[in-house]
Order: sequence, then C-alpha cells, then structure tokens
Amino acid sequence: MINQALGSRTENPNKILWEKGDFTEIASLMRQSGEELVTHLGIMSALKILDLGSGDGTTAIPLARTGAEVLGIDIAKNLVEAGNRRAKEEGLSNLKFKEGDACNLEGVPDHSFDLTLSIFGAMFAPNPFDVASEMVRVTKPGGRIVMGNWIPNDPSSFVSQLLKISASFSPPPPEGFVSPMTWGMKAYIMDYFAKAGVKAEKISLLKDTYNFISPNKTPEDLIELLGKFYGPTMNAFEAASKNGKLEELSAQLIELANSQNRSANIGISIPATFLRVIVDL
Repeated sequence: MINQALGSRTENPNKILWEKGDFTEIASLMRQSGEELVTHLGIMSALKILDLGSGDGTTAIPLARTGAEVLGIDIAKNLVEAGNRRAKEEGLSNLKFKEGDACNLEGVPDHSFDLTLSIFGAMFAPNPFDVASEMVRVTKPGGRIVMGNWIPNDPSSFVSQLLKISASFSPPPPEGFVSPMTWGMKAYIMDYFAKAGVKAEKISLLKDTYNFISPNKTPEDLIELLGKFYGPTMNAFEAASKNGKLEELSAQLIELANSQNRSANIGISIPATFLRVIVDL
C-alpha cells in the first residue's frame, strides 16, 4: 500500500491502485489475525514502533493497545484518514497515521524506531532495495524489522493464488516492474537486505498463517468484496469485463475461495500462508 515519491502523487500508479477501493472492507476480515500477530511479537515494554503500509490499523491498533508509541505510514490517503478515525474512536493518543512512501521515508529521522513492522504493505512498493534500505535506516541499532510477505505460487496461500489468478486476467505490468512476490522468496530477501548492509545471519524466515474470518459471509461474498474493494482484484475484474472473461474470472476465484474455506458452518475461515521475515539489527 506504499509506493513512489509523494511529489508525483497524481501519477503514482500504486497510490491510485490502493486508493481505488476501500481496503477497510477487506481489512475487517483480517482483524483477528492482526491481533494474534501482535500477541506473538510479545511486546513487553513501551517501544517506539513504525507500522509501514499500515492500512487503517489492522496491526497498528493492537500494537498501540500494548502501550507502544506507534506511527502508521501508508501511501493511501483514505486509509490514513480511516486509521486516524479508528485511533480517535479508541482513545489511542499514542497512535498516529500519516501518508508516506516506503521507498523514501522523507522526514523520518535515522534510528527512530525500536521495531519496524510491515505486514503485506511494504512488499508492494516498487523499489525493494530502497524499501530495505529505508527500513534499516529508520530502525535503531539493536532494534528489529518484522515483515509479513505473501509467498509466490504457494498452493496453501489463498492470497498468493488470488493474486496469481488476478494477474492472468490483467494487462501485463509495465517495463521494469518488480513483482511484490519477490519479498516472499529467500534469495531476494537476502539480497535486498544485504545491499542495506545487513548480514545474512541477522535474518530469519519462518512460515506463518493469516486468516480471513467472517461469521456471516460466504466465499462468494468474499470474492464480491475483493472485486469491489481490493485494488489488484478490481483491476482484474475491469480487464476481464472488457475482454468478455468476467464470468471465467469470477468462477475461478469463487472456486478458489470455496476450496480454501475451512469453516464448517455458515461463514468463512480462509487461511493464507505467508513468510515472516525477522531482521535483527
């Protein structure tokens, strides 16, 4: 949800992409897993934390509830506004959201944060070497970077398969495009952080699972929401509509959602495997 320099906002394709829909509609299905992830981080003291690609606060809000001082940065103005509304409603004066660029965290001083976190956010920025460099720059020596990144071609990951199907119905990416899915591959991750001066032994990777949960939505409802509110899927639906392949795309995604749904009753519980990246500085 973060992309190129803020100086070219009107021409920034990823800013347009993530402001295109209302991602809060999708994020509402991810709240429980966001809270569980923060619990697993085991934050025991009042840290200063950056949530990069924060959306409307799926992880930033539970982080702030621990007593940490949290800054959420996202490329999408509408998500920043939604995050600040949620923080105000919860009375979290220790949480602020602002617009920003993962490739160039302009105005963020060096060594500002004990923890820099990015869950399915910074991976979508266009220049991964810049992203790694900026995350290292703003994190304190002795601090930690934690990322959650989707794994390419992972059959156990709903989102990975969703993005793969969506891409097959979408126009080809522009020249020079770097797939965000490289952030789910060990060799690329090691290279990105090596260029930022991080030694390989400081980086650990493990598989984890995020869940999309709703007690009152069906898999068909989920695909409808993604088609209306999730930028990559919205683009795929628009392209498929123009090419007369809308029914084919919809059928493939509904089949995917039904095959991945683990809910025994009405509702959805769809797991999505991701790669947790931990960098100790």
